Amino acid sequence: MNQRHALIAAALAAACTTGTASAGMEGAANSEKCYGVAKAGQNDCAASDGSHSCAGQASTDNALTEWKYVPKGTCDQAGGKTTPPAKQGG
Repeated sequence: MNQRHALIAAALAAACTTGTASAGMEGAANSEKCYGVAKAGQNDCAASDGSHSCAGQASTDNALTEWKYVPKGTCDQAGGKTTPPAKQGG
């Protein structure tokens, strides 16, 4: 299963860095944000808690505030959630 996740992560990283805006929009229709499955340095964009604002800056594996795009319907199977964690504090 780890090899499968690594292949998906590599494919998504390649698509993110070489795709066009329109290709990204088409891919988004078949993808969903999945929180809690990104490996350190392999998140797709900003953390939901505002701790950073760029892809590739996750500092730990499977942090609940970090996300990756995954094919629709596969997030739960990967052990993630499609919604960000509730914000703490006030």
